[in-house]
Amino acid sequence: MTDPGSVGGGPALEDMASHEATDLAAVDDSAQRQRKPRSLWGDAWVQLRRKPMFYISGVIIVVIVLMALFPSIFTSRPADFNNLDLQSQPPSADAWFGYSFQGYDIWARAMHGARASLLVGLLATILTVLIGSLMGIIAGFYGKLTDTFISRFGDIFAGLPFVLGAIVILTTLNPPGTSPSETTIVVQVVLSIAVLSWPVSMRIMRSATIVAKQLDYVKAARALGASTPRIIFRHMFPNTVAPVLVYATIALGAFIGVEATLAYLGIGVRPPVVSWGVMINDAKDYVQTSPHELLFPAGLVTITVLAFVMLGDAVRDALDPKSR
Repeated sequence: MTDPGSVGGGPALEDMASHEATDLAAVDDSAQRQRKPRSLWGDAWVQLRRKPMFYISGVIIVVIVLMALFPSIFTSRPADFNNLDLQSQPPSADAWFGYSFQGYDIWARAMHGARASLLVGLLATILTVLIGSLMGIIAGFYGKLTDTFISRFGDIFAGLPFVLGAIVILTTLNPPGTSPSETTIVVQVVLSIAVLSWPVSMRIMRSATIVAKQLDYVKAARALGASTPRIIFRHMFPNTVAPVLVYATIALGAFIGVEATLAYLGIGVRPPVVSWGVMINDAKDYVQTSPHELLFPAGLVTITVLAFVMLGDAVRDALDPKSR
């Protein structure tokens, strides 16, 4: 009887088996990589990419940022372009948003005004989150008298009506007859918003810190002799900042609306600075005769606020596994 290996079948079968084993090992390795657990931020990014709301709000925000950084992309006219012969003209091919009572091109001013509105909202959000997060993580980590003092101190500011508090702060800093510079009034508006808003982020960070300091990784860091600043900023802060970021995203849109409100009341950003709030303030006396002067800047504020609220909702859902 002839041995099967003597006719060459043995080596061929061995090669086939070797290739199959290699393929199976590669598939198994790929499956293991796919099953590898993702971090919180990696998982959140995967969840965000599945949400249409994230893309819609993202596109709107990108356009607004481009308007603020590069207004020349959207208009060739400067913000102070005006022609009194065209005052209060309705929207047309020459001026998509029409002209104001002072003869300004509303479209051009709206493109240039995005910068001041977005800048105030962004700076106020950063300052609010920094102050609130620092106070909240200190209160939550140390507890006891420190927590009581910071919490009650925050309640004082949280109890102030926002608009009334801003009016008091800004009118005190700028009594009648004074004319602060452009930079000064922007800084004052940002500070007034942050002073009245930080207790919200403080409470969010405090709650997250109280939960986090009971977890094993914090206890392990203490057992290994890590210093308090290292425990707070190296270990706890990265794991407690997620809910504050959600609040910051929503607050950014809200603060843009606050800037418009303060400018409408005549105590916020004012000319020669161009912002959507300043445009709304300029148009308030001509609503009946030229409604387009108010509707377009007010519409941009509304769309911007909604975009950031939508983005905040999408980020919140992505970072919260319980909501899936």
